[in-house]
Amino acid sequence: MRIAFFVNDVATEIDEYTTTRLARAAAQDGHEVWYVGVGDVELGKSDGQLVARAHAAEFDKDDTLESFMERIKERDAERIVMDDLDAMFLRNESIDDLQERPWASPLGVVFGEMLKARGVTVVNDPTSQLRATSKLYLEEFPQKIRPRSLVTRDPEAIERFVRKVGHSVVKPLYGAKGRNVFMIEDEGETNLAQITEAVLQDGYAIVQEFIDGGEDGDARIFLLEGQILERHGKPAAFRRVPTGNDPRANISTGGRSVPLKIGDEQRGIIGAMSKKLVADGMYFVGIDVIGDKVVEINAESPGGMQSVERLYEIDVCPTVIEALERRTASKS
Repeated sequence: MRIAFFVNDVATEIDEYTTTRLARAAAQDGHEVWYVGVGDVELGKSDGQLVARAHAAEFDKDDTLESFMERIKERDAERIVMDDLDAMFLRNESIDDLQERPWASPLGVVFGEMLKARGVTVVNDPTSQLRATSKLYLEEFPQKIRPRSLVTRDPEAIERFVRKVGHSVVKPLYGAKGRNVFMIEDEGETNLAQITEAVLQDGYAIVQEFIDGGEDGDARIFLLEGQILERHGKPAAFRRVPTGNDPRANISTGGRSVPLKIGDEQRGIIGAMSKKLVADGMYFVGIDVIGDKVVEINAESPGGMQSVERLYEIDVCPTVIEALERRTASKS
């Protein structure tokens, strides 16, 4: 299988990333693996082919994640024809590019759609991934598995929602890594106006009712083809616990990860989501769960495999690559 990992910029990739672990699993399995940055693609004038200045990812038996990534970056870029790929894994985060490189933000989806039309297996499905970049995607799922919510740019509407619902969470509709996520106790929150102003600077806001238990963190569960991602009976799932007085449990904001036992509650949620995720081509996603509710669907470069590897002493990424092999083989 010839597979490319499409990232924001090869030079800024980090060895601990989930993307690195996925690329390592593919290279270890003998596949031809490439890294392509958002700015590395060209469209041929005469033949109409998509080509890229790509960096080969070859695994050596003595490699650590650090040395594996170092050699990817050190290699000279080579010209590859992306039309000839078997698969492309979209692992760029468009939100990261939105402020400083707005031209780059939509291009993963754009190039992904072009390659999909040319017969390349693209995961996740580019059109669905574009929808999932917005937290509105969660609203397409059954009401019973998601919190009451409001999407708006009207500060007064946010105030009315908080007055009705009480304890709430306000965050940007397009956002990641815990940026501008605020907890509101009730309508008496003295900083509500300032909080609303800060969130609305990023566009639309989404306000969700606070789910009991949220103060103890949330569960990150990885799903592969609509089912819990597992390897040798070990689930790719963990609980994220906030530290100090920060209510956000994101690992990027200092939260810590602890093992998670998958119970009937979580399996019921996944059962309610599975059919739609598969129909939408959402091959590999991470969902954030509190109690019996999904608070977020992470479809664009979901991360956290380092926590899974540390907690359970197992690398589940080969399972993802093996499923991708089956998908490309059946397509052929």
